Amino acid sequence: MASLDSQTEAIKRAKVLMVGAGGIGCELLKTLALSGFQDIHIIDMDTIEVSNLNRQFLFRQTHVGQSKAKVARDAVLKFRPHINITPYHANVKDPEFNVEFFKQFNVVLNGLDNLDARRHVNRLCLAAEVPLVESGTTGFLGQVTVHAKGKTECYECQPKPTPKTYPVCTITSTPSKFVHCIVWAKDLLFAKLFGDKNQGNDLNVRSSDGADSSKHTEDVFERNLDEDSEQYARKIYDHVFGYNTEVALANEETWKNRNRPRPIYISDVLPDRITKKNAKVENGSTESAVSAMSSLGLKNPQDVWSLVENTKIFLEALRLFIVKRTEDIGNLTFDKDDQLAVEFVTAAANIRASSFGIPLHSLFEAKGIAGNIVHAVATTNAIIAGLIVIEAIKVLRNDFHNYRMTYCLEHPSRKMLLMPVEPFEPNKSCYVCSETPLLLEVNTSTSKLRDFVEKIVKNKLGMSSPLIMHGSNLIFEVGDDLEEDVAANYALNLDKVLAELPTPVTNGTMLKTQRRI
Repeated sequence: MASLDSQTEAIKRAKVLMVGAGGIGCELLKTLALSGFQDIHIIDMDTIEVSNLNRQFLFRQTHVGQSKAKVARDAVLKFRPHINITPYHANVKDPEFNVEFFKQFNVVLNGLDNLDARRHVNRLCLAAEVPLVESGTTGFLGQVTVHAKGKTECYECQPKPTPKTYPVCTITSTPSKFVHCIVWAKDLLFAKLFGDKNQGNDLNVRSSDGADSSKHTEDVFERNLDEDSEQYARKIYDHVFGYNTEVALANEETWKNRNRPRPIYISDVLPDRITKKNAKVENGSTESAVSAMSSLGLKNPQDVWSLVENTKIFLEALRLFIVKRTEDIGNLTFDKDDQLAVEFVTAAANIRASSFGIPLHSLFEAKGIAGNIVHAVATTNAIIAGLIVIEAIKVLRNDFHNYRMTYCLEHPSRKMLLMPVEPFEPNKSCYVCSETPLLLEVNTSTSKLRDFVEKIVKNKLGMSSPLIMHGSNLIFEVGDDLEEDVAANYALNLDKVLAELPTPVTNGTMLKTQRRI
């Protein structure tokens, strides 16, 4: 009983920082409140979006556009009115959240969704010597890991996978997977039509075989004064799905060991113009539809559309952008929560997939791929939130020997859903939590400090605001609080080769680099 009493008292006295109020964060805040925690602080820079509502249960339709941290606080206080919840609608990387800020907490609980912010919080926790409980979910999978300075590995002791990228030539010329078609539709076609029209990309190809290409110039994406929206959409369709494919086919070498794509022209799919009932939309008419699916009577986002349906969606989505969102064109970037944008990208990707013999996908599937979404499972978030609180209580009790890294997975041979393992020891080669020097071979007579900062310190070591010292001399620093003349001097150093810096960097030089926090 005494042990239970001491645990209860430790929970009541604890001051806890939550970073992230999304899928995991909503479940975590609720679980903390119901577990007896009295003083909880939440940092989240995001506002609530419609796509959050299916799994972030503290939010409602009326909350769309409001701060996640603040709405989450208000929702929990309705059933736990006597606890203290302090929300911060801000970025955890803001200067106010420095080492001194972190030192006031007994434990930090992460529910973040990006690598850079996780690294930042890890380093702040190391500097403040505050234990960190990390977490993440991917569909039915998830994990909770505990990181205590000097006792366990830090979050960065093990390398993390980098986001998947695809070769440009694959995207533009030889797609073999549906994701290639999505990237093409989102990053090339959508960007060209609705973003900066002056950007260069590979959609404006010209014929190189002597064929008449007078109709396929760099101005093909410009809408002529005598073109209505459907005429313009048909022109774009023929260019990107028909003409461009024919030009690609002219290179016989490319297709020796690949399936040849089929050029698709609008007249082969929809010989006649679409006649819309009660839809006179040109010249300032007021039409209420802002969804191509609604306009065409398609309701189920999990249906896989035919080529004809994809073509109709493509034409209708492009038409709606022109007549309903003219003021946005030229400044748009793809947003997974923009229904019309998702419809356009899905249709364009499916038409391209059809051309290359790739299976078509539903809007629901395409949205997940385009938005890099692994569709969240609320139950997984709840399980992970519960595990975070269990580990947080162990931290508060200084129960180091019972810390566990717990993985939520399906283990066929062991019939397991949860797999707990003891934390690993700190990695002696970790450049974040160890003192082990990193050996770098570089030509100091030709390499500039800028190369070292950008390619090594920022890209490889993940330090967004680095401070670099040579002995007791500071050779580079960045920060909003620096005096202008000091910042200017450091900026001048960037374009000097390492051997010509005020404190020269030569063979055998030891530099001390740390993240400015």
